[in-house]
Amino acid sequence: MENLTYNSAILRLEGLKVSEKFAYPVFVSLLIFYVILIVMNCGIIMVIAGRRNLHEPMYLLFCNLTFNDIFGNTITVPRLLLDILREPSQHTISYPECGIQAFCVQMFGATSHTILMTMAFDRYVAICNPLRYTTIMSNKMVITLSASAWGVPLFFVFILLGLTYRLNRCRTFIANPYCDNASLFKLSCDDVTINNVYGLTYTVLLLVSSLGSITITYIKITVVCLTSQSKALNSRALKTCSTHLIVYLIMLLSGTTVILLHRFPAYSDYRKLVSLLFHIVPSISNPVIYGLQCTELRHALTQVLCLKKTGQGKIFSH
Repeated sequence: MENLTYNSAILRLEGLKVSEKFAYPVFVSLLIFYVILIVMNCGIIMVIAGRRNLHEPMYLLFCNLTFNDIFGNTITVPRLLLDILREPSQHTISYPECGIQAFCVQMFGATSHTILMTMAFDRYVAICNPLRYTTIMSNKMVITLSASAWGVPLFFVFILLGLTYRLNRCRTFIANPYCDNASLFKLSCDDVTINNVYGLTYTVLLLVSSLGSITITYIKITVVCLTSQSKALNSRALKTCSTHLIVYLIMLLSGTTVILLHRFPAYSDYRKLVSLLFHIVPSISNPVIYGLQCTELRHALTQVLCLKKTGQGKIFSH
């Protein structure tokens, strides 16, 4: 029979199930991925911030995505790294810390969708209404889109976690590598019907809004490209839209898989692996995909790297 401990201030995290033999290789591998992720995303932000020719709506909105990737991984990966080196009995976390982590994890997931929705709107205006692009995508519009991309998820996630915080807890074990909303309300012995209804409604609303807006946007862009005789327009649309679409599909596939696997306890080990990949894979692939596909950004990154190599060459020559 399961021991019940009511409203304990200390919770136990399962963490990653790694045998002692593979603890250090897994630690080093995860650390390398995390460092690459941080360096790449911070590098993108610094290049965009330092280059005036990149101060365009598309790149400024993309900065939201890179910042969100840094934010989402920093809230989970360092804690995971520590837990890999600790004994299972030391995988403890305070309830307030777990609640903050869960809030940030939910924000990361939801904001990934809303940011990509704002980026899709930017591409729609650029391709379907190019003559009015600078008028519509003004600095004020970019600020409004960015604020909405963060503000809307903040509102819904605040309610989502608020409903969870009100519950009494009778368990202390979280069968997950990190804290999230689903893991938190599973600790309760109270009636969680309201949590399930709101959580399902929130998830469906987010996915329908995201999928719906992206689908409509790309249908309209496709129609414009098919009816246009401009090869330059079609080429630009193919480059920028394929980049955005690949990033969106990677995020959607990994996020949806995590949500679905939460409903099947028998596949909990797969869910833990996928939930970790949901944070790392899109966050590493985003700067790579945009850096390779977007000509202006690729040129800027190449110039920065060339300058660094030239600078190092001069130092060694002396």
